[in-house]
Amino acid sequence: MNARDFATSLLAATSLDGKLAPPPADLVLEDPLPAVIVRAPGRPATLPIAPGRSVTVPPLAGMRDPQQRARILHALANHELQAAELFAWALLAFPDAPRGFRAGLVGILRDEQRHCAMYLDRLAAHGMAFGDCPVTGHFWGKLDQLATPLSFVCAMGLTFENANLDFAGEYAQAARAAGDHETARVLEEVHEDEIGHVRFAATWVGKLAPDRDAWDVYASTVRFPLGAARARGASFDADARRRAGLDERFIAELAAAAPKRPGGGAR
Repeated sequence: MNARDFATSLLAATSLDGKLAPPPADLVLEDPLPAVIVRAPGRPATLPIAPGRSVTVPPLAGMRDPQQRARILHALANHELQAAELFAWALLAFPDAPRGFRAGLVGILRDEQRHCAMYLDRLAAHGMAFGDCPVTGHFWGKLDQLATPLSFVCAMGLTFENANLDFAGEYAQAARAAGDHETARVLEEVHEDEIGHVRFAATWVGKLAPDRDAWDVYASTVRFPLGAARARGASFDADARRRAGLDERFIAELAAAAPKRPGGGAR
């Protein structure tokens, strides 16, 4: 199978099996055809994308209560589903990107599918099915920030996945404190994988914008509402960012930013 056919199939899929079918090990990465920009994904009938204002997710403190924890897990599964879709989107949008870049997209896509499946297992353990709560298309709403490989890694890797270095750690600690050690284990695995995802983004910022300071590239590439305030959580895991290869200036700029929620409120 080639990357174009795989990505097209994943994006058009209207079943979870279709969304979570992993790329084959011998996927052909080269794509001589023109770029394709997909504006919205296919979805199962039970998982339509709802307006963001109609979807609420409990705060971190909700991890103490199994019912609220299930709603948080539902939202986390949706985040991973959107991420898998958008890495497939990038395979279609950037057919002439370097082979190493495209190989990295495929590897991260596979991780996002696995993360989604792990959250769905935990969701089932809490007596909830994917689709029992409405889901947003928050990441899909940022297509205007994903126009080039550089802007893609700045938005997806250095903003959303960067922030998850904090969120996954916070949720893991809260789940363990609530006695849900299996959910904590899943979140810790996600956290460890996110370090690699941020490393991929940081590496490609260096390759796509050589001889420029990484923070300057990031700050001049992302546009409001993205930026440092959305690339971190209420806590700040500087060590994870060092492990991901971010330099000290980048880490300091993030640490100094006041974290914001998607709606603009303080975290």
